[in-house]
Amino acid sequence: MGLFDKLAGWLGLKKEVNVLCLGLDNSGKTTIINKLKPSNAQAQDIVPTIGFSIEKFKTSSLSFTVFDMSGQGRYRNLWEHYYKEGQAIIFVIDSADKLRMVVAKEELDTLLNHPDIKHRRIPILFFANKMDVRDALSSVKVSQLLCLENIKDKPWHICATDALKGDGLQEGVDWLQGMIRVCIKESGRHFVYYKVWNTSLHFTHILMSVKIM
Repeated sequence: MGLFDKLAGWLGLKKEVNVLCLGLDNSGKTTIINKLKPSNAQAQDIVPTIGFSIEKFKTSSLSFTVFDMSGQGRYRNLWEHYYKEGQAIIFVIDSADKLRMVVAKEELDTLLNHPDIKHRRIPILFFANKMDVRDALSSVKVSQLLCLENIKDKPWHICATDALKGDGLQEGVDWLQGMIRVCIKESGRHFVYYKVWNTSLHFTHILMSVKIM
């Protein structure tokens, strides 16, 4: 059973959950998304996204549509079109890529200051990924470099993760469930977006749409 199966069971029937994941290349984003799928839908080999790809898969209770877009400049203006429907964000950081941490910080600031995000109380889950890599920064250090303590108007949580093993992902999903409950109660809608950022020079964009049958 995948981590989203648990989320689906908690939300109940006839609800839809859309998952938006953004990230710099080589961050482990695709690996994380793969681990969040039901076990029978997980790919054995993870291949870096080139250009644009669409993936669809189903379980007994879920229907997924994943849009994976390259971070080329001509695609980046598409990201903001999904912000208005977003009720939650997953932001993934490559903890082993110290040189590009500043890029992640700049992009996070841009996201937080976007008019469709800035004045909304959107929960943000941070995955400090690649903790299996030698000399990777701790989640505490990542939090400091991204100045997460300055996020005062949105609930946030950071988890140290090893996407290859799946370590830390369950903790994040458990936390996010509580935040989704608040979002649904406050908005009365059934759409949730997660965002993933990684620390490489190029971005990729994933929109995962999850429909609970």
